[in-house]
Amino acid sequence: MKSPEHATLGAIASGILVTVLPVSVPLEAGVLFGYGVLLSVFVDLDHFVLARYHAGDWSHLRRCVTDPVFAFTEQEQVFEGVDTRTLETHRLLTHLLGGGLLVAALALFSSVYALFTAGVLYVHVVADLVRDGKIA
Repeated sequence: MKSPEHATLGAIASGILVTVLPVSVPLEAGVLFGYGVLLSVFVDLDHFVLARYHAGDWSHLRRCVTDPVFAFTEQEQVFEGVDTRTLETHRLLTHLLGGGLLVAALALFSSVYALFTAGVLYVHVVADLVRDGKIA
């Protein structure tokens, strides 16, 4: 799924979550909303670590950093040369493992923040699975 699609779904999920979770002040709700949108997009940075593992170099990350327009407009080609089936499986695994650790760490601080993060990441992973399965 492309970054703008994840951002849209992240905004929807974040909006719902700040409405239903016990958030104390509007400022906190706004910060959580922004965090949720950013999280729903930037959780995908793990793809570059996986591409490094599979390709043996950081060329995919270097290309995106030096040409950000390419990174956002040609997302189908960002990981060219890497086995995308393996990358898809591994990225879902890293989303779940990293997300689980993040949720567990946040639970030590705030159950509301942990639930919010879990909800946003859940929507992200389901959206990836829906897209990978060519359901939508």
